Parts: sequence; C-alpha cells; structure tokens
Amino acid sequence: MQVPGPDTRVVELRVHGILGTTGDELTDSVASVDVAGDGVGRIMRPADRLRRPVPGPMLNAGDRSVPRIVEGYVWGAMTSGGLAKATWALLFPFALANMAHWMLPPTRTDNPVSRWLCSALRGLLRISALLLTMLMVAQLTVIGLDLVAAQCLAPGARCMGFVPEALRGVDVLRSVVLLLPVVLVVVLMHRLSTVSWRVSAPKDDSPQHSALAPMLPGGNVVSDPDTPALRALHVAAALSTVALVALGGPLSWSFDPRWLVAAALLVVSVVGTAGLDDPAGMRETSRVFRALLGRRSRQVLMSVAGALVASVALLPGELVGPLPGSGATIDTITALLVLTCVAVAVLLVPASLLARSEWKSSPKQLRPWAGGWMSAPVLMLAAMLGNGFGAGLALSVRQTLSVPRSPGAAPLQLPAAFDDVTIFWGTAVVLLAVALLVAVPWLLVRRFRRSEDGDPIPDEVALLHAGRKEDQRKAASAWKFADLQRRYSHQLFLVIAGVLTVSTAASLAARFAGMPRTSWLSAIGVIALAGLAVGLLRMVFLAATKRDTARYLGVLGDLALFWPREAHPVVPPCYALKVIPELADRATEHLSDPNTRVVLVGHSQGSLLAAVAAARLLETLPESDRERVGLVTAGSQLQWAYPRAFPGVVPHSALRDLAGGLGDRWRSLCRGTDSLGGAVTTWNRQVYNGMLIGVGLRGDGTEGPLPAATRGPTGALVLGGDHWLPDPQRGPFSCRRWLPGVLGHSDYSGDPEWDRAVAMAAGLERPVRGAALPLSTPEAPQIPSAPDPRAIGSGTSLEPQGDDGGSISDSVEELPQRAPGETAAKSKRGRSIRSLRKGAAEAEVPQQQSHEEQAETAEDAPELPAQQDSEPRSEPSVLPEITEPRGRIAPWERGSSLRSSDS
Repeated sequence: MQVPGPDTRVVELRVHGILGTTGDELTDSVASVDVAGDGVGRIMRPADRLRRPVPGPMLNAGDRSVPRIVEGYVWGAMTSGGLAKATWALLFPFALANMAHWMLPPTRTDNPVSRWLCSALRGLLRISALLLTMLMVAQLTVIGLDLVAAQCLAPGARCMGFVPEALRGVDVLRSVVLLLPVVLVVVLMHRLSTVSWRVSAPKDDSPQHSALAPMLPGGNVVSDPDTPALRALHVAAALSTVALVALGGPLSWSFDPRWLVAAALLVVSVVGTAGLDDPAGMRETSRVFRALLGRRSRQVLMSVAGALVASVALLPGELVGPLPGSGATIDTITALLVLTCVAVAVLLVPASLLARSEWKSSPKQLRPWAGGWMSAPVLMLAAMLGNGFGAGLALSVRQTLSVPRSPGAAPLQLPAAFDDVTIFWGTAVVLLAVALLVAVPWLLVRRFRRSEDGDPIPDEVALLHAGRKEDQRKAASAWKFADLQRRYSHQLFLVIAGVLTVSTAASLAARFAGMPRTSWLSAIGVIALAGLAVGLLRMVFLAATKRDTARYLGVLGDLALFWPREAHPVVPPCYALKVIPELADRATEHLSDPNTRVVLVGHSQGSLLAAVAAARLLETLPESDRERVGLVTAGSQLQWAYPRAFPGVVPHSALRDLAGGLGDRWRSLCRGTDSLGGAVTTWNRQVYNGMLIGVGLRGDGTEGPLPAATRGPTGALVLGGDHWLPDPQRGPFSCRRWLPGVLGHSDYSGDPEWDRAVAMAAGLERPVRGAALPLSTPEAPQIPSAPDPRAIGSGTSLEPQGDDGGSISDSVEELPQRAPGETAAKSKRGRSIRSLRKGAAEAEVPQQQSHEEQAETAEDAPELPAQQDSEPRSEPSVLPEITEPRGRIAPWERGSSLRSSDS
C-alpha cells in the first residue's frame, strides 16, 4: 500500500439504494449540483448558496485530516418517474421470468451432465418466457376480438347500444378496430425491448457471458448479443397467436394458408428461442442459429407475421358469437406453460445437487436458498401473475360490459380457461388466509411465552450496548425482528410456491376430473382477480401523477431491472449496464491523479452496484492504481440475500476473491436492527469470554477464524471487515449529527463510524486504532486527573464484559479489581494492555498534562476484568481496542474542552 503523502485526498463516490433519493440526501448537503453525467445517471456534489460545487468535509484519518471530495451517483430516474416508467409495472411478470434465469445454480464446466442440465434449464426458461408473451397477447385478443367484436358488437346484440347497427354489420371494421390495440401493444413491446440506456463510459470489448461462472461478483452481468434475435422471435410468436385465435386455434388443423403460416412461425419461434443459448459462439449449433437469425432474417420474420395479422383483420370471417379458437388457444398455451414450469422444477433438482460441491463446505447460513432451487418458485410466480393479470382484466371488462344489458340478453362468454383461473386464485386466496390465521397466532404465542420467560438480551446486543440497559432492551427487540425477516424471507416464496402448486392441482381437477365447481370459491377468485387488475392500474395511474407513489412502485423496478435481458427481452432496460461502467469510469478518472484515493460507497441495492464496479476496477486497473481503490457497503444484502438467491452471479467464492483483491480496504457498516441489510464479511459470530469472535473473509483472499472484535471510538464493534454499529446510537455529541431511536436500514451516513470506515477503505487508518467516546455532551467538560488507585474496587460491582475494555459507560472507579491468584499468562497480558494504554494516553491526552502525569495515568489504569468460570484462552493476534472510560474527551470535543478550561 502506498504511503499517504501531504497531497493525498480521498474521493468518496456514493451510490444509493432502492426507493431512489435526491442529490442533497445522497451527499448529506443542503444543496447539490451536477458535475457529470447525462441527466439520467447524474453525478452530483454538494453546493454552496451560489450553487457552486464544493468539496466535502475533511476526513479524519488517525492523527491527521485529509481533504475529501463527496460525489453521489443518482440513478433513480432509470426506474421511476413519468407515465412510461409507471406502466413498466404491467410487465412485472416478464421481469420475474427474466430474473429467474439469473437465479439458476452455477454450471460445473468439468461435468458434462451439469452442462447439459443447465443448458436445458436455460432453454426451458426462455420457452416459458415466450409462452408468457403469447399468453398475454392471446388474452388481449380474446378481450378485443372475441368478447367485444364478436359478442358485444355483434348484429342485434344489446351490448354497447350507442354503436349504430350499420357499423355492427361490417365485420371488417369491427375486426380492424378491435385488433388494432392488440397490434399496438405488440409494437410497444418491441419498441420497449429495443430501448437501452446510453452508456457514456468506454465500451469493454471483452465481457463475459452469463453462462460462464464469474471470477468476481457480477462479472457476467453483461448484455446478451442475442437479444435482438430473441426480440424478433417474441414478436413473431405474439402476432402468430393473434392469428390463431381468429383462425380456430392451434389444435384445429386447417389447410388455410394463413393457419399454416402461423403454425410455421410458432415452430420457428420456439426452436430459435430454445437454440439461442450460447451468445459467445463457441458451439457449432449456436453459430448456425446466429447465422440464420441475422438482421435480414429477423426483418423478414417480423414482416411475414405483420402481414399475417393484417390478412386476419381484413378477412376475419364470421364474427357472431364466441370464437372457437379462443378457448383452444388459451388452454394450449396455459398447459404448455404449466408443463415447462414443472420441467424446470424437476430438472433443477439434479442440477442443484451437481452444483452442491460449490457450497457444501460453507456454513448453512451461506448456502443458496432451497439448495439452489429458488428459480422454480420465482418462475411459477411469474407465470401465475401473468395469467392472473390478463384474466383479471378480461373478467373486469366482461363485468363492465354486462352492466347495461337487458335481463333477457345472452350473457357474454369467456373461455373455460378463465373459469379455471378463478378457481385457481380463489383456492390460493383461501390457502393464504388459512396460513395467516395459523402463523399469526403461533407467532403471538411464542412472543408471549418469551416475554414471560424474561426474553433475555442476546450476548451481541449486550456487548454492543454495554452499560445502557434501555438501549439494550430496544435493540434486542429490533434485532430479533430483523433476524426473523432475514432468516425466513425466502421461505415466503416457498410457501407461495406450495400454495400455487395446490391451487393448480385444484383447478385442473375441477376442469378435467369432473369435480364439482364451488361457486363461492369462484366468486372469491373473481374478486381477487378484479382487485388485482384494478389495483395495479390504479397504482400505475398514481405513480404517473404522484412522485412518492412512483418511488414506491419503483421498488419493483429497482429489484428486478438490475438483471440484463436474458430469458425475456420484453423488459425495461437494465440500469446496471449503465451504472456500473459509469461508476468505474468516474473512479478511473479520479485515479488518474496519483495522490487521489477513491472509495466506492454503496447503500442497500447500491452496495451491489458498488461491489460489481469495484470488481471491474480490480480487473482493469494496474496494481499501483488498484491499491488506491476501496469499498464501503452499508445495509448490504451481499451475504444473506444475493449470494444465496443468485449463486451463479454473486457466489460466495466471488466475494472471497473480491475481499482478497481489496485486502482490508473493504469495510461494511451493518446493524443488527436492519431487516434489509446485514453482515457481509463475517459469520458464525458469538460472544466468548466477553469478546465478539467469528469467522469471515480475510484480506489475503482466504476465509477462517478472525481476531476478536475491537471496539471503535464511537462504540462500534469491528470484526474483520464488518463494523457493527450501536443502534440506537450513542450520544448525543456536540458538533456531531445525532439521531435518536432505532434507525434500522436508514441514515447510515449519519453514524460517526461512517468516516472511520471510509478512512480505513482509503488505506489511511488501521482497524486497531481506538479513541475516546463522549457518552454525553458535558456543559463544561474538564480533563480529569489520574484516578486514585485506592478508590478502585471500593465495593461497587459490575457485570464483567470481558476483554473488550469494559463497559464504555462506566468510569474507572466502577471497574472491579482483578481477583487474586491470577495466572502468569493473565499478568503478562495485563502488562501488554497497560503498555498499549500508555501509548494511547500519550497520543490522546491534551498537552496540558505533563508526560509524567500521562505515564502515571497509564500505569495506574486498572486491568480488564476477566470472565469468571471460563477456560483460559490464547492471546489473540490483534488485541482488542481499548475504549477509554468516561471522562476522556474525543478528538472532535477537545477544542471546546480546552476553551472551557481556560475560561
């Protein structure tokens, strides 16, 4: 690591998380201005009252202050804002299907069976995504061409009585008018799938493809060059589905040339979708498919599909009564979609077992969710949501058109598949309600029993909030609730998958096994589907008109749109393909100055962006520049969520390699009260002999037991690369921002440990440094004299906290004497700690005290209390940090202290 010089400065490049933010909030300033970017991805700095960019506050690093420049990358405009982005919520099932592809287990390149299984799974996921597109378009065609044109606007029908009878008799006019919105939706889908964010950073010509295992986190998060071909196949399949609904369905063989063309287009679309599996072009078959689906071939394919739909609209045939092709088309697509979901679930079992060697030696809390099987329930959820959106819209339209009809008129009819959907959703709602009725009382009973038993404070909470009983009580409750969410959140998907499976079986039994249909169950399903459709449309309208609603709806986009188009091309553009290169490019621009050190800081979802950007920098920069790159993650999901949900993209081994590349310059701020974030570099934590120990990632690229946690100057416990922050914060402190109460996932930058973590990530401070902590702001703080040794152990008892320096809220006089008969090892350790305390005292005590008084204070300081009834342990490789007892003044408080003592 390069030695910092007098001209060293630090650039703190921040990235926000979900829900978006403003430049003012991201840079912790009252005003901010753009200094780079293109308005979509904005790089902002704090500003003065004249709107001029200003540097950030000085960064305290050890015994010196270093200039700091604070910049923030604001990317929230990519996922929320305006009517166009609000309507992206309608494509959420497509985004889920695309995300399911990235959740597949990693491929073992040395095992041919694993390679075949993963290739088959990727092909099945792309076919499932294609069927989702066809199902949505078929449902829209049934609504427009069948329900409205053929039934509601049929000659003599009393539905929509304001339409003249003369217009009802013109079949061509009805078919053209009602098919035009469907074709417009397909065109808009194609247009959306062609939109990508313009990247201002230089293009990397050697990206990895998603089928390859990454060496560093997110190394395969790149665009798929086969997306244009996949897009053309989806358009051709969607337009062919429109034609099949009008021509009798896919199962009614016909010699009509239009039917034959539609069937041929569907075969080409399915085969091409399954074959586009190797964009790197390393297989002979992939090169053949790429040659066949070139630019000219794609244009011809979509032109033929457009001409086919035009012929159907101009020659619709007889549009009187329900169309026979509606039910057959919906049934066939739904059945194929269910079969592909079942096939994915079945093939995932051996694929996950073969990939188990990647994580079988890892602790349970680091292994992939459901053993790498989570892609199946996510795909099933996408399929059922897509089916439910279309069915809910169709049922709502039928109910709306049926209101003004006369009592004797024939009712409007939908295919029987829509009735199956009502059974499905009715069963799902009932099962979920039963699950809630069982789970909620069970949790309340467990909570009541724990409160009767005293609900003991966890050891980590007691150690982190030593001496502060009220904070321990508040934090303990929040820790348990947050741990419950992190530990069991993935099981919610498994429960939903189980409910969907049972509901699917119930609807199939009602359809094909002759089981009687329950009217009340269908009624519940109709209400649920109508509420789903109306609620979604209302949310889209509110998001387009109100900024706050848009931000909350943008959460779906923040989570799902991180992943590039791979299985489904009709999803909004991936913001990660723009944010990550531009972050890396901005950091490289700052690193061109040899005196500059760049620290990438990411909060929540931004931590994933910052980590991937840091990995890209490590891959591209020379060694001398890599040593000037640091990473700080706050409230991150890089341990408990992303490696477990996406083991093929952000595996635990990639995080270990990233930690080895950064050394000790990866720091993570975490709170046990944060239900969305958690530890990143450590696990298996426990309190032993009054000290926090655990296993984690090391700076040399290995993992294993870590030195005992040290206590920082603000009360944080630093174990490995994780900084465990006390929440509620200690304080208040004068001249420092302070927030009361439990903060959880919010306002990490307001914690005083933030600056210390940035300094460590910049390589300007060592993790073992300690400083004094003011527990409250004194009205006239005085520098105390050395304590009288005879006053120590005057009968005051204190619960021992081990070798962490004692309770940071108790004075020296309250610490107990060391029991007689100590072993020689303890005496030796006591001398080591006294020498460490002596050095800290000489460095930290103001110069009003003489050197003799400082030495006397250090020698007379009491030794740390030992944990009773515990086995002697070996000396840790790094001694715990000493948090000085009450009365000493922190560096940021010394100015007021000296002024007060002089007055």
